[in-house]
Amino acid sequence: MAARDPMQDSDMSYCINMCATCYKECLETLHHCLGQKRTHFQGKHLELLQICAESCDLALKMMVADMEFHRQSCELCFEVCFACAEECEKISEDEVLLHTAEICRKCGEACRAMAGMTVTISANAKDQKPRGIVQ
Repeated sequence: MAARDPMQDSDMSYCINMCATCYKECLETLHHCLGQKRTHFQGKHLELLQICAESCDLALKMMVADMEFHRQSCELCFEVCFACAEECEKISEDEVLLHTAEICRKCGEACRAMAGMTVTISANAKDQKPRGIVQ
């Protein structure tokens, strides 16, 4: 068995922690939204919160198990996290959703790095969509 790179272990630990944080945040926000009577907490927004939590859970499980597919799960998590963040930011009057968007973006960035993606996200990232892996 080859020795693991300590830097990679540190990056992976950070990504695992961000995925766990985002998983919890998205589920808590989903429950927050379900408890509200506003009509804009429906459909795509609720689905994205659920799918984001599930993609974070998958990515962290793959990394913890050191599965050879963890990079693909991190790539998926990156894409879903940024889509979820964009959807949460559409409801800018809700502080819970804005906080969730921030966590989703941080998790997405950690997953992007773990997946080895070379996509750059500008400071005004909410106006841009992820483009996937550049080879």
